[in-house]
Amino acid sequence: MTAPVFLTDSLADLAPGAQLVLDGPEGRHAVSVRRLQPGEDIVLTDGRGRGAAGLVVRTEGKDRLTVEVVSLPAEPEPQTHITVVQALPKGDRGELAVETMTETGVDAIVPWAAARCITQWKGERGAKSLAKWRATAREAGKQSRRLRFPDVAEAATTKQVASLLADADFAAVLHEEGALPLATAELPNEGSIVLVIGPEGGVSPQELTAFAEAGASPYRLGRSVLRTSTAGTAAVALLLGRTGRWS
Repeated sequence: MTAPVFLTDSLADLAPGAQLVLDGPEGRHAVSVRRLQPGEDIVLTDGRGRGAAGLVVRTEGKDRLTVEVVSLPAEPEPQTHITVVQALPKGDRGELAVETMTETGVDAIVPWAAARCITQWKGERGAKSLAKWRATAREAGKQSRRLRFPDVAEAATTKQVASLLADADFAAVLHEEGALPLATAELPNEGSIVLVIGPEGGVSPQELTAFAEAGASPYRLGRSVLRTSTAGTAAVALLLGRTGRWS
């Protein structure tokens, strides 16, 4: 079984043989929930690509353990960076989308308040929803043994999404009426890919026009129409395979 991953900020200036302490909520999870014991493997990461693989030396109380570093794995920045603009789904389907896209390997997620979204992030509710998305990405990153967690941005307007698409090396909108299959799109060997996933009610004609003016064409995944909470994950898997990141 692969070693469990825990998040820490203290990975600067480490070398094999060094010891560091994991405490706080992550330490509590390691000691009281996972019940790690001396001699067991563990991986610590800062979530930004740096890691420290080692062995548990000792545990103290319910929330503190000491790790001896064995190696310093790293997850470099990908040559092709994949961002998914995710329209806000209903209920907890947003967290589901974030969880599965993170486990699959997305690099960044941008929540989008599309015109046809039933859910709207406003005020305190919006802040809490964004915090949930970010916590979900963090936990899914650990669960999938990633060292580089996806960035979850502030909620974007349609105008801000269009600007993001205009700056991309490849930009696309998943749409059931798209004439082009994403599986045959010409993708860059390096640079940024930005993909828009619309709400359950679909991307409005005005939004499609704005995105087309920004350089994003409509593409389809296949014959079936996926829900907004699963389309991004399927598309990310396709792009990771086509860009060679899964090879």
